[in-house]
Amino acid sequence: MFGFSFSRTRAVFGKEFIQLRRDRLTFGMIIGIPLMQLLLFGYAINSDPRHLPAVVQTRDPGEVSRAITAAIETSTFLDFIGEVQSPTEADRLLRTGEANFVVVVPEDFEAKLIRGERPQILIEADATDPVASGGPIGAMPQIVESGLAHVLKGPLSQLQPRQTPWEIVIHRRYNPANITAYNVVPGLLGTILTMTMAMMTAMAITREVERGTMEALLSTPVKPIEVMIGKILPYVGIGFLQTAMLLGASKLLFHIPFVGSFLPLSAGVSLFILVNLALGFLISTVARTQMQAMQLAFFVFLPSILLSGFVFPFAGMPEVAQWIGSALPTTHFIRLVREVILKGGSMQEVIPNIWPMAIQLGVITLIAMNRYRRTLD
Repeated sequence: MFGFSFSRTRAVFGKEFIQLRRDRLTFGMIIGIPLMQLLLFGYAINSDPRHLPAVVQTRDPGEVSRAITAAIETSTFLDFIGEVQSPTEADRLLRTGEANFVVVVPEDFEAKLIRGERPQILIEADATDPVASGGPIGAMPQIVESGLAHVLKGPLSQLQPRQTPWEIVIHRRYNPANITAYNVVPGLLGTILTMTMAMMTAMAITREVERGTMEALLSTPVKPIEVMIGKILPYVGIGFLQTAMLLGASKLLFHIPFVGSFLPLSAGVSLFILVNLALGFLISTVARTQMQAMQLAFFVFLPSILLSGFVFPFAGMPEVAQWIGSALPTTHFIRLVREVILKGGSMQEVIPNIWPMAIQLGVITLIAMNRYRRTLD
């Protein structure tokens, strides 16, 4: 009775192995999740971002200005995507995130440099992400010095004293104190809604399938779209409650400023909640158990954290990782939240982040409805 039997143990082992082999979804997660983590952490994660988009405003075109911009671009920290003609245009590019830096070479810079008046070079940085802006800002004095080294020769060689004959002025926009919470806390809204909305919906529907209550629902004349809407509507209210809690806590506990309007934020939050609830409904049509639903939700949640720009600067990721990140609703939502809360973005300015989520909602809903009809069959 108390003897150990290798044959019985081998039988149980064989049974579990056969069950695991038949459960293809779980087996796929066992292989897929470690592989995805390896690829994400090995290739996509970069704590030293390079090639960040920048624009230049040159009010004193000449050899010195060209040497400065060439040195900055050669450093690989910044890539100039164009030249702006006015501070208003530069401010718009910074606010919408099209550019992370603006380099301004003021008027009569070269003449003042020759006269020894120590002119200033202005660097405006989008400091909402201190990690992304910290590297280029710290390296900028050495970059400019190396770029002008070959210019300050001959008659200009006397301009190389112990103190540099120019001054670099850094303006950290939207986060002048370089507080990390300004970047992390608004991004948390996207990651928390992604996790809770998709997972709760997927597990709630899968739980009904496991308990057999879904069969009673399927026997009624309720249409698939009606089932989907009825299932996700209660969680819309939960999503707005979570949003209100997080925004209130960010203001009270972390003193995050809210400089934008609630209209573009509400539009973004509503659409993002619907996208994740539809995603949860889609997961429920694939998973057969609550455990599988949780595994699939985690499979979606992991890249949403790592490739959305929440933890690591989006512009510093490889191009392939940016393509994948752009297909994730969390990426566009985090941009929208930061733009509205920290930069005061208007409804018109957040449209570039609204329409990708609207397309994603339509695609996910169509796939979920198609799979749900197959389940009915």
